[in-house]
Amino acid sequence: MREKAPLSAVLITENAEEHLDRVLGALRCCGEIVVLDSGSTDRTREIALEHGASWHERPFDGYGPQKRHAVVRAGYDWILAVDADEVLDEEAGAAISAIDWGRQDPSLCWRLRRRPFVGRREIRFGHWNPDWVVRLFHRGHHDFSTASIHESVTPTGAVRTLPGSLIHFSYRDVGEIIRMDYHRLKAGRYRDQGRRASGPLLAARATWAFFYSFVVRRGFLDGPAGVVVALAGAVNAVMGLALASEETRKS
Repeated sequence: MREKAPLSAVLITENAEEHLDRVLGALRCCGEIVVLDSGSTDRTREIALEHGASWHERPFDGYGPQKRHAVVRAGYDWILAVDADEVLDEEAGAAISAIDWGRQDPSLCWRLRRRPFVGRREIRFGHWNPDWVVRLFHRGHHDFSTASIHESVTPTGAVRTLPGSLIHFSYRDVGEIIRMDYHRLKAGRYRDQGRRASGPLLAARATWAFFYSFVVRRGFLDGPAGVVVALAGAVNAVMGLALASEETRKS
């Protein structure tokens, strides 16, 4: 059995029972697991406690703020941040255990490759790949951004690459890929920034986003899923701006 690393794995949850057992089971290399929940009504709490996680609750007010609050609740300064649908693979777990954390420069952070899955199928092409995310860091030097959506860790020092990957169980099937809740959050951010767009500009953005994912990034090699991923990219490129622009015209 591996020796546990002196770091805290942190994640935020809400009705996350589908993948949570695998997610938390893969974090056995970490000295602590911290779960910050925002009102689950399924077995999320039960599963978390079965894995010995530290359980906390807080109303959700955006992905960035919620993850920042989860980091604050950690018992260690070194943080491994994962989502409730991401499973750390064996290679990454072994790499974490092999690091001498007492000698690491806290200004360093590590990125991992995230491998997206739709159902049981890995999406290997299109604009989802390659997907490198900074998730291993010292909270005294790094933290999540305050963005309500598309939050990320903002590095303040050198970024190293951790062997292995995060297996991201993104969606059950292609029908779930286009999600309006994200676009409405983006629209709110665009309104606050004063960003607007005309119809022709939105059409051009959508066309380029689809072409980039499906042709330039060879999404066609993923078959029908590659088409939907490219369509989702096109929608993502315009929907938030379209919502913000329409609301401005109505006001």
